[in-house]
Amino acid sequence: MCGIVGYIGTKDSSTDFVLAGLKALEYRGYDSAGLVTIDNGRLKYLRDVGRVANLEKLVKRNGHPAVATRDNGLSGEGNFSESSGQSRTSGTAAGAAQQKIDLSAKSTGGVASSAGQQASAANVSCGIGHTRWATHGSVTEFNAHPHANSSRSIFVVCNGIIENYQDLKADLIKKGYKFKSETDTEVIPHLIDHYLKTGDGFFAAFKTAIADLRGAYAIAAVYTEEPEKIYAARLSSPIVIGVGNGEHFLASDPSALIHKTKKVIFLNDFEVAEISANKAHIESLDKTRKEITQVVELDYDHEESELGTFPHFMLKEIHEAPMTIKSAIRGRVKPDIKTIKLGGLESVKQQLTLIDRIIITACGTSYYAGLIGEYLIEEIAGIPVEVQLASEFKYRKEPLSRGTAVIAISQSGETADTVAAIKKVEDYGILKLGIVNAVGSTLTRITDAGVYCHAGPEQSVATTKAFLAQVTILTEIALHLSDGKSKLFTPLLKELTNLPDKAQKVVELAPAIEILAKKYAHYRDFLFIGRNYLYPCALEGALKLKEISYIHAEGCSAGEMKHGPLAMIDENFPTFALACDSSLLDKTMSNIEEIKARKGPIIATATVGNKKIKSIADDVIYLPKTAEQLQPILSVIAMQLFAYYIAVEKGLDVDRPRNLAKSVTVE
Repeated sequence: MCGIVGYIGTKDSSTDFVLAGLKALEYRGYDSAGLVTIDNGRLKYLRDVGRVANLEKLVKRNGHPAVATRDNGLSGEGNFSESSGQSRTSGTAAGAAQQKIDLSAKSTGGVASSAGQQASAANVSCGIGHTRWATHGSVTEFNAHPHANSSRSIFVVCNGIIENYQDLKADLIKKGYKFKSETDTEVIPHLIDHYLKTGDGFFAAFKTAIADLRGAYAIAAVYTEEPEKIYAARLSSPIVIGVGNGEHFLASDPSALIHKTKKVIFLNDFEVAEISANKAHIESLDKTRKEITQVVELDYDHEESELGTFPHFMLKEIHEAPMTIKSAIRGRVKPDIKTIKLGGLESVKQQLTLIDRIIITACGTSYYAGLIGEYLIEEIAGIPVEVQLASEFKYRKEPLSRGTAVIAISQSGETADTVAAIKKVEDYGILKLGIVNAVGSTLTRITDAGVYCHAGPEQSVATTKAFLAQVTILTEIALHLSDGKSKLFTPLLKELTNLPDKAQKVVELAPAIEILAKKYAHYRDFLFIGRNYLYPCALEGALKLKEISYIHAEGCSAGEMKHGPLAMIDENFPTFALACDSSLLDKTMSNIEEIKARKGPIIATATVGNKKIKSIADDVIYLPKTAEQLQPILSVIAMQLFAYYIAVEKGLDVDRPRNLAKSVTVE
């Protein structure tokens, strides 16, 4: 949700980097975009609704790097003329005289560059950009970021929500400040402007203003009087600093800067940063916490974020399913010596032997993976498990004993509700574990231990690879907790190593599934059913279809058909039935018969060799035979392909479905 990028350095144009970074963040979902940059003494401030391409056109209108001045009072450009070095005062809400600045006199404060030289403001390029997903205020240029103070000397972009903005705004209006937008973010530049009058400098004013804010945010700011610095702050919304040689980068997601550097610093809550070309100075506003920020090296390559020859990222990421499974089991699953090794859990090995209850908490697709994990852990390890939506768990009041462990699942590691769920139990003295894809993310820092997915970056809003990795890892955790005592231990170890090849066979069914998708794309409603391990899969299949095709879809346990869902069935309400071989297959077949008797169209997934299913289903997708506990992984790939091809048939924006964002970093 929303995206922030920034650049400060001497090796690149901030305009070029910001535009490239905003494009890299388009998958997150947004409705407008904007930037402010300072290159060679020229200020560029541009905003527009719609895609980043619209913003790029504004930048190029009069040739790059110069831009056209917009005449609507929203955006424009200006020059920093050289002055004679006289003292200057910041602009106020009441207006300001024409600004003049001697760029050649500016420096980074004496910080030596990596080349052993000082970088002056005259050759430092500085800029920040933003993609907005509307919360406060409609989709207009006035509401697009960056927002500025009245004199346009302070520019701010913000992800998240400032909960007390109305009180702050009312107070600032009393002080004479005027507002142009409906957003909560606009209070920030005015608030900084107010504190800047104390004369303690911009960083002091920035920190004081940030301390006044309540809510969840990631913030970046630039100040025209100090064009060689970018300022950043974080509370419950991710922001990362990329470390370069003579340059630093800023982004709300590492995917926006991975093409420049793998070395990053993840800001923690209540941390603020003053970033120059050669240094990132970080302080904590929470005096009770020690500063633990450190440089982390990301473990994926820029090429993984490229589309390649695929028409959409979602299709590319579905085709990466076999490699995703391989990455999740590599070095962990060792059937030859009958061992499962999860290095991420070694540090809590003793605590794991003492747990008698597990709570899995997650949102969306990760929640459905958790439901499969419940079946796995209870059957294989014999430990009671309950799965709770993070948005509900964080507000529940329930008894938690010291023998309880909480497992939080999140692709990004930044999901606001899931992070809040873990923070809820920080002081409970219970074991906190994470299953996360993003290295260095918030969940990895606030849990006691965990397991990385190693699924690589996901660009499509509708997650595919992460679900497969999460279910694979939950299987591994169940095996690990069983300590080899389950009768399923050895067979599942072996079958996990066979799974990538079987996943490849499912991926190769894409042409046949595309034909089926075209046949069913015109329906307005869909039901997904399954039993046991395939029940959570039915929920995930319905979610995928509704996410990207906008078809109303519901998932339910096949055993619940008579308790309500059967009332919906007629010739215009098709069912996607998950009917792979299992101990409950006969019961699932009976449920399918009930649908057929009411003339409901039926698509079924079945295990290769099941001929009976052909007599009751209109269409069948045959999947390779595997252990019942691992059927969700193969079944979900087929449903992902089905949803994808329906969305394509309908001509929809598959990678960026309407109203949705990749990483939900606010409630």
